[in-house]
Amino acid sequence: QVQLVESGGGSVQAGGSLRLTCAVSGDSVATACMAWFRQVPGKEREGIANIASNSDTYYANSVEGRFTISKDPAKNSIYLQMNRLQPSDTAMYYCAARAPCTGLWLYDFWYKNWGQGTQVIVSS
Repeated sequence: QVQLVESGGGSVQAGGSLRLTCAVSGDSVATACMAWFRQVPGKEREGIANIASNSDTYYANSVEGRFTISKDPAKNSIYLQMNRLQPSDTAMYYCAARAPCTGLWLYDFWYKNWGQGTQVIVSS
């Protein structure tokens, strides 16, 4: 019932920018907790940013100051603006949702719905 579809990934050079989109159906970004995670093969999934129903945000230290999470309730979508990309940002990026929004955490088990992921490749 709940579906999350990521888009906007691609290949960029270090220092470049990308904007990821997560289109949500079956849930509302106005009331849910939403988050972005990323994962490299063979490594643990890393929570990088989340946004609460009241628009409070949190960022992992690895991306704070470079990435910005936002949402548009009218489009029922969330976004991840990624600036000054580094090769270490190369990963599959996933959108996640939890409803109701009872907290603001970056633990993967906390989120109940996930998108299929979109690949980001940053070359040096």
